[in-house]
Amino acid sequence: MNQKKITVVIVGMGFGKEFIPIYQNHPDIEAVGICTRNQDTIDELATKFNLDRNLCFTNFEDVPKRDDVDAIHIVTPVPEHAKMTLASLNANKHTACTIPMAMTVEDCTAIVEAKRRVNKVYMMMETALYTREFLYGLKLAENDELGRIQFVRGSHIQDMSMDGWGEYWKGYPPMLNGTHAISPLLKINNTTAETVVCHGSGRLSEDLTSRYGSPFAVETATFTLKNSDVVAEATRSLFDVVRQYRESYDVYGTKMSFEWEQLQDEEHIIFDGGENARRISVPDTDEQLIPEIANFTKREKIDDPNHVSFLQGAGHGGSHPHLVQEFVAAIVEGRDSAVDAALAANYTCAGICAHESAMNGGKRISIPDFQI
Repeated sequence: MNQKKITVVIVGMGFGKEFIPIYQNHPDIEAVGICTRNQDTIDELATKFNLDRNLCFTNFEDVPKRDDVDAIHIVTPVPEHAKMTLASLNANKHTACTIPMAMTVEDCTAIVEAKRRVNKVYMMMETALYTREFLYGLKLAENDELGRIQFVRGSHIQDMSMDGWGEYWKGYPPMLNGTHAISPLLKINNTTAETVVCHGSGRLSEDLTSRYGSPFAVETATFTLKNSDVVAEATRSLFDVVRQYRESYDVYGTKMSFEWEQLQDEEHIIFDGGENARRISVPDTDEQLIPEIANFTKREKIDDPNHVSFLQGAGHGGSHPHLVQEFVAAIVEGRDSAVDAALAANYTCAGICAHESAMNGGKRISIPDFQI
């Protein structure tokens, strides 16, 4: 369909600035703007990327008011996600937001309702669904190389005591933001989460516990899945656990199984029968992208490799151009995104409900049905 080119404003210039050149190189983008409270950052990035100063903002509230802004991409601290997403949608803007969608079931519900009311594109920019590692496993599943999937497991283990993380992260309950560990398990089974039982393990320091009233160093959840006999297991920890960063998924099938590497850059493992096991180098995914942004899957294209999110997350697995491509394509084609509001709400509420279960001694919790 014919449509005018899109003007997008990226809000939040931590790792959000990595998206500037990707959008600028996309053929369906007219202009890219930025929003950050720091004027020095605006001056630096406006010069570096030759940005239109009329599309550079220090106050987010000014962005949704602009008639010349078609889309807003939110890459801000978690507590701001719901408020900014609702402001964007209610101003009739196409809206993308980094994970998680929100911090409460009520806010997730409000976003789903707002998206349906205004009929604009919403996309939760879940990097875990577009890493080269996940796209490799998804292709195995879609080509029936795994056979019947029998079990899936995910983890997201991270040391957020390192410098560079916002103060609000301290003591953040592990599963309250569990989408990196959960969403690949649901996507590879092409389903959603129905119920969860979660247990907390270990104890945080008193200072960390007091922040959110959550004592657990680790939370481990098992999910029942809609229209599936597979159970998914996910584990997350953020503080007071010693381990190299790991954001992983494992999938076990009747024909083949895939296990995430134990150490970064060690290579993943394929099991294909009996005691057979082989290490594999997962291929890049540039061929799945339009030529103009394909090279942004490469680690060397990261502008700020020392940003803590990239340093620990191995560059987000080359996911950023995939996120941009899907968001823009959904706008241009007039369709829902691959991680639309209803699906994003399920992924997000799966983690929220998991934490609720852990705080209630492993009580089984039903995850809201957003009628996907």
